[in-house]
Amino acid sequence: MPDLPRRGSIRSRSASTISGLTLRRLSGALPPESPWGLWASRQLIAQIMNTFGPALDGARVERVDIRTADRTRVVGEWVRAHNVTCADRAVYYIHGSGFALCSPRTHRRLTAWLSRLTGLPVFCIDYRLAPEYRFPAAADDVRAGWEWLTTEHGMAPGRVVMAGDSAGGHLAVDLLLQPDVAHPAGLTLLSPLVDLTFAQARARESLRRDPAIRAADAARLIGLYCAGVDLAHPRLTLDVAGGRCLPPTLIQAGGAEMLVTDARQLDTDIRAAGGQSELEVWPDQVHVFQALPRLSPEARPAMRRVAQFIAESLHPNGIRQVAG
Repeated sequence: MPDLPRRGSIRSRSASTISGLTLRRLSGALPPESPWGLWASRQLIAQIMNTFGPALDGARVERVDIRTADRTRVVGEWVRAHNVTCADRAVYYIHGSGFALCSPRTHRRLTAWLSRLTGLPVFCIDYRLAPEYRFPAAADDVRAGWEWLTTEHGMAPGRVVMAGDSAGGHLAVDLLLQPDVAHPAGLTLLSPLVDLTFAQARARESLRRDPAIRAADAARLIGLYCAGVDLAHPRLTLDVAGGRCLPPTLIQAGGAEMLVTDARQLDTDIRAAGGQSELEVWPDQVHVFQALPRLSPEARPAMRRVAQFIAESLHPNGIRQVAG
């Protein structure tokens, strides 16, 4: 485990302050329930990810849109950096979005960077978004993608590491708690959203406000996906501590974000269930700071740690060199 800095860099702290004066206010002013508000939110997040994300560096993208043997549709994309030579190992990536905002395209810079750091192809599932598609559409698509990858595509589960950020973390944990789902070699989660009631996030918010979004606004966004369903549903309120033991897990969160409480609770619950978990809280960092290296210098060492964890998971008897 790396020695984390005691404080965030001046640049990342400045970015957090500016975000609190701009993005936090904008996210509150854009009503996700309205078509124009949702459209504007999607455009805003896409612009931020594109402007402050890592360089694509010639990554190759292969679109996937197929029907499996049982006629289930799987949509996503393979992202391969220029240095990818491995064909029998991969990363299965589940993007975040509050179940409503993002896509493999918005996350392409992040997945391309992950591919370059690991030397592995990354398959990012393009699950259906709310409010057009509500629970359990996203969860069903994530499962369909995983089953296609590990059966018809021929990738052994033990040769894949699953990764996800924000709401993608919830979808990943939900999938792996299901008793009939084959587990990957490892799981890495960036700022995972676990508690869809935002009860812990609200408590955290009373002590330190999140620079990107208010808990109430985030809950409204999540409500687009969960509308009409009791949040006590076992696929929404996840029983990690009392459920199936998860594969070895690395969790990273930013010290400035309200979901740091979710990350800490998830780490505790994985251990309570008998699993192995490593938690890294990077001081003064915002939500999914790893996707924004042009804004946060800490994104680079954090992503190198993610790549190292993936290497350790896939090569337990001999660590593969992580690309620079």
